[in-house]
Order: sequence, then C-alpha cells, then structure tokens
Amino acid sequence: MNRFQGKVALVTGAAQGIGLAVARQLKAEGAVLVAVDRSDLVHELAGPGVLTLTANLEEHEACSRVMAAAVEAFGKLDVLVNNVGGTIWAKPFEHYEKDQIEAEVRRSLFPTLWCCHAALPYMLEQGCGAIVNVSSIATRGVNRVPYGAAKGGVNALTSCLAFETAERGVRVNATAPGGTEAPPRRIPRNSEQQSQDEEGWYQQIVDQTLSSSLMKRYGSIDEQVGAILFLASDDASYITGVTLPVGGGDLG
Repeated sequence: MNRFQGKVALVTGAAQGIGLAVARQLKAEGAVLVAVDRSDLVHELAGPGVLTLTANLEEHEACSRVMAAAVEAFGKLDVLVNNVGGTIWAKPFEHYEKDQIEAEVRRSLFPTLWCCHAALPYMLEQGCGAIVNVSSIATRGVNRVPYGAAKGGVNALTSCLAFETAERGVRVNATAPGGTEAPPRRIPRNSEQQSQDEEGWYQQIVDQTLSSSLMKRYGSIDEQVGAILFLASDDASYITGVTLPVGGGDLG
C-alpha cells in the first residue's frame, strides 16, 4: 500500500512502542517521515527520507521548533500523529502527590495541545492536513485519574479543533487505545521501584481492562497502528472530530 506516497508525516513519541510502529508503517507506505522523541533512541530511525529530532514536547517552544524544522526540510506537513503520553504512576487518586498530578497532565495533555497549535498554521496555509491524536480508554478506568483527565482533555481538543478546521481542509481525529501488548520499554516512564501496594494497584488496572473489553484480551501494537493510519489516510477523508476506541469493545 502507498496511502502516504508524497506526503510528509510527523510522529511524536516515535522512539518505541506504538509511536515507533506508526513511524515505520508510515515510511513503508510511502511517507516522508519526521520522527520526534525526547530520547536519542529516535535516531535509530534515521535514513533516506527520514528526519529524526529530539525534543521535550511538554514545552511549546520545542513543538514550534520541530514543526518548523519539518517544513524547512520537506516543504510541507501533511500528517501529524500526536503519540506522546502515558501513565507515569498507577494508584488511587488520594495517593497521588500534587507534583505527580501536574506531571501526568504535562506528559499526556500538553504535548498534544502544543503540537496541534504549532502544526496548525502550516496545515491551514496549505489548505489540507490530517491530525491524529492518541488518547486512551483510561478516561473511564481505575487508578489513573490524572492520566485519564489529561486524555479527556485530548478528546475535547480533538472534537473542538475539528469544529474549527473542518471547512478549512484540516481533519482532526483521535484513537483511544485499550490495553496493548508491547515489548518492555527501553526507557521506562517511571524508574522508581514499585511497592507491594503499587503492584497491586497496577494489577487492578489489568483486571479492569480485561473485564471491560468485550474481547477479554489485550490488543497488539499492529491493531493500534492500523486504526491510527486509517484516520491519517485519505481513506478517512470524510471523518473528522471522532475519537475511535480501539479496545476490543471497551468504549472508554
């Protein structure tokens, strides 16, 4: 398939997990790729037709810099996949500290918010573009209230921005992944040693995820990638403002 032939696609959080798989598949389907991550691991994707950048996308200035670098290198920006985010801690809300709550929101809302804001002028000037935000079905789940609140913000951003941009050629959608089997992270989100309580709280998330899924299983990375690339492609040209749950029937 060559759904992205001649298109410039930027993927954030591209060093590992879903973001890495999205970046590889976009390249396989013909895209010119801009891969961004805070980790130097992202440079393993470097090659012909690929620009790799490191940036802390929790900062607006960094988001502006990478969008400008993409357009400077390749002349346009057709697709943006906002994949940065992820639970840092997993525990009942009363056990979160103030700084932890703020860190969860910074990690899982602001990179998407800032990247949309930074990419939009280029897409609006072109009169076309597709944005896919990676949210989560954890907006309805246990032991991740700050993360769920951040991803709820991503859902609202998606629908509101779609209203503003639909008549100007820019589509904005999101996927909401459910539990997903993935290799161990090469750089963990949280390197702290888990206590026995924390291990139990995380197991509650696993149990709730499986029970909420009609299919009673975790999904694969490829199943998440398929939904993201569909919404980014012209196959979804009449779809905007949608958050698509990809959780085996769990609607989040």
